[in-house]
Amino acid sequence: MSAAEPVRVLTEEFPPYNYTERGRITGLGTEVVEAVLKELGLQGQFQSVPWARAYETAISTPGVLIYSILRTPEREKSFKWVGVIAPADYHLYALTGREIRLASLEDAKRWQIGTVQQTVGEEYLLTQGFHKGKNLQSSVRNELNFDKLQQGRIDLWIMNRLTAYQLVRQAGHAPDKTLQDVLRIDALSGQGGYYMAFGAQTPDAMVEQFRKGLQAIVRNGTYDRIQRKWQ
Repeated sequence: MSAAEPVRVLTEEFPPYNYTERGRITGLGTEVVEAVLKELGLQGQFQSVPWARAYETAISTPGVLIYSILRTPEREKSFKWVGVIAPADYHLYALTGREIRLASLEDAKRWQIGTVQQTVGEEYLLTQGFHKGKNLQSSVRNELNFDKLQQGRIDLWIMNRLTAYQLVRQAGHAPDKTLQDVLRIDALSGQGGYYMAFGAQTPDAMVEQFRKGLQAIVRNGTYDRIQRKWQ
């Protein structure tokens, strides 16, 4: 790839990892990707779209970079994984004051849970015997689920902690007074974290180029500086 040819980079609105502010995509994950591109002397053509579209485009189009994406067994063969760009910590949240007590994930099947199409939270719950239209209510954007939670249209919300807190703050509420953590989803937490990745059709040489770029910003301290800034 020549330095003059921009890399197509897809993501979604998922603050604080990636989100649009004053017409520009920013966030923890965005800054890591930008640092890798700078290290490689490449330009990125960033676009924020609904996650399902970003996901399918990255799979079907060689050379399209996607972030922030969790690496799971179900996704393993669909992508070539560059490396981790940020931590992940998933929970089931309810509104403070709701009498919802879960001893296990199985207990959550009697409640309505808000998910987003083709995100790792939805994918994981589907593998655990949950069903769309029965106990999963699927949306196209993360912000919609906090609205549904407030309106009583769902009982629980599966979401990464940093993103849940950011969305609640953006809506004008205090996270620690608005949300109660009902159950941590261990299978989606602490296992590496969010990645940058290419679809499986992308040439290995391009993927390896980006792996080396990511390794370089880890070695020179840029990666840690970005992480500390956003935590």
